[in-house]
Amino acid sequence: MQKGNIGVTTENIFPVIKKFLYSDHEIFLREMVSNAVDATQKLKTLAQQGEFKGEQGDLTVRVSLDADKGTLTISDRGIGMTEEEIDKYINQIAFSGVNDFLEKYKDNANNIIGHFGLGFYSSFMVSKKVEIVTLSYKEGAKAVKWSCDGSPAYEIDEADKTDRGTDIILYIDDDCKEFLERERISQLLNKYCKFMAVPVAFGKKQKWSSDEKKMVDTQEDNVINSVEPLWTKAPSTLKDEDYKSFYRTLYPMSDEPMFWIHLNVDYPFNLTGILYFPRIKSNIDLQRNKIQLYCNQVFVTDQVEGIVPEFLTLLHGVIDSPDIPLNVSRSYLQSDREVKKISTYITKKVADRLQSIFKEDRKQYEEKWDDLKLFINYGILSEESFYDRAKDFALFKDVDGKHFTFDEYKALIEGAQKDKDGNLIYLYATDRDEQYSYISAARDKGYSVLLLDGQLDVPTIQTLEQKFEKSRFTRVDADIIDRLIQKDDQPKSALTDDESANLSEVFRSQMPKMEKTEFMVEVQSLGAEQRPVVITQNEWMRRMKEMSRFQPGMNFYGQMPDSLNLVLNSDHPLVKRVLDDTKAATDETLKPILSELKGQEARLAAIRQQQEKKKPEELTQDDKDMKTECEKAVEEQKHKKQQVLTDYATKNDIVHQLIDLALLQNGLLKGEALDKFLKRSVDLIK
Repeated sequence: MQKGNIGVTTENIFPVIKKFLYSDHEIFLREMVSNAVDATQKLKTLAQQGEFKGEQGDLTVRVSLDADKGTLTISDRGIGMTEEEIDKYINQIAFSGVNDFLEKYKDNANNIIGHFGLGFYSSFMVSKKVEIVTLSYKEGAKAVKWSCDGSPAYEIDEADKTDRGTDIILYIDDDCKEFLERERISQLLNKYCKFMAVPVAFGKKQKWSSDEKKMVDTQEDNVINSVEPLWTKAPSTLKDEDYKSFYRTLYPMSDEPMFWIHLNVDYPFNLTGILYFPRIKSNIDLQRNKIQLYCNQVFVTDQVEGIVPEFLTLLHGVIDSPDIPLNVSRSYLQSDREVKKISTYITKKVADRLQSIFKEDRKQYEEKWDDLKLFINYGILSEESFYDRAKDFALFKDVDGKHFTFDEYKALIEGAQKDKDGNLIYLYATDRDEQYSYISAARDKGYSVLLLDGQLDVPTIQTLEQKFEKSRFTRVDADIIDRLIQKDDQPKSALTDDESANLSEVFRSQMPKMEKTEFMVEVQSLGAEQRPVVITQNEWMRRMKEMSRFQPGMNFYGQMPDSLNLVLNSDHPLVKRVLDDTKAATDETLKPILSELKGQEARLAAIRQQQEKKKPEELTQDDKDMKTECEKAVEEQKHKKQQVLTDYATKNDIVHQLIDLALLQNGLLKGEALDKFLKRSVDLIK
């Protein structure tokens, strides 16, 4: 029997491993099974090279539990080890110094294992004792048993093993009993080892026994992995159903994907994989982390932000690259030059695939556009260079459901939709039903209207306005129809300033009080055939509020109230009727008020003119009091005027009806207000 201490420069590596690797302790099983698979593949290689001439036999790696003994065993029939090899590969661990080790790697378990080659020693994260029983494939080799109880001391002795290969026996620690549960081990094997290149069996397949009233083992191995996953096969040998079936294996509860991209490159790096475009319409964040990263068919992580461009983290699928270390850190992924090349390559492959689908079957592409545009818009928003690739296959869809490339749509609207300054105006709606009347008004003018109802459509137009020359996007309800694309100067209203002011006050006084909503009232000459009252919302302000939902730094806009404009059409007979009725009902009452108001305003103007000639320090208290008193008198008369107009407007059903119709058109009439409108409508019909 040989005894000794493991060659490390720290007195006890094991508490360090347990302490600093504990958060990642489940990866021990990946390391153990990966080592077993490596040993098996090395035997295959030796056999191919003629260095091993024996029978390979069953090369399945086996994982077994013995809850009574408290052991988890990983067995292979690979190349095995001699006593000298155990001494070389197990007993010698080189550290530059325990202080460097702790300081540099204390925050990342993967870094520790990857940097120091400690895959085997990850077993001590969950074990109070580990045994290696091994027999080398070499002729004349003797079976050896190595054991260690979690201290630097180890023992090597002869073993009874007669079959080639290695058994790693883990005596699971008392605080890690979860790793003696069949379900837990099954879950981890499925997570980390599902596609390893050598069969991995965990016990036997089970079936229901009606006699014993429970699940019992059969004679068939429960092989948990597919040794030739789809991404390792040549695309030319695969059919659509193969890709769909593999997708169902990866994501059993998901809808069928739209299409997929098979990656296969061996220069300047090695990369294989399959990326699927799932059907996604919302909840971006909930869909992330569906791409699985593998290294030689061994699962590494599903946190792929460093390898896959941000917008493509919405894709599903698998990427496998031996050029990405098995034990990889997030900081490594973000800084490594080769990884960035992989990211660029994947972006190019995705763009090329979308371009080819668009060219080969545009009809199918258009049918999938509503699902697909989320990816493309996200790419345009988040990846500066992606727009140049995407502009040839990104589409616009109009309210009739017709699709256009950017260039096609520009050619369509160039003749009719330029304003007086030569800007090309892209009109759009975000809801075909809610904005129906505004869409109709635009179409009556001969304008085309886009439907931008996707989650990222509106944020994307900010970028498109920067890319398109002399172009602007405007929602159809952002202004009255003649100002959406202003061809010439607005016609002036035939009303006097006083008439416009009185008309505005009549309607303003009856506008409802709504939380986080402010109404501005203006009078415009729109033509007798246009609607009497229209509600519009400034494009810039509304867009800023919408953008605040996506960009935390714009929260200020999100807190601001909605500012809506109520535009009165002074040419419409109903508005003219309200104005005439207002005059008839209020003129006599307003005469003395207006006379007093004009007198006080003239007096105030004279006072101001006189006081402007003096320096502030020359003004006496009497001067100041006289001005304040006059200003107060002006405000009192204005208030009296407003009260007269308000009292009249309160009793005018046509004013209320016109306001409610405008609110109803914009989905703003609800509850009690809607009920009053319905009752008033019936009364007006009688």
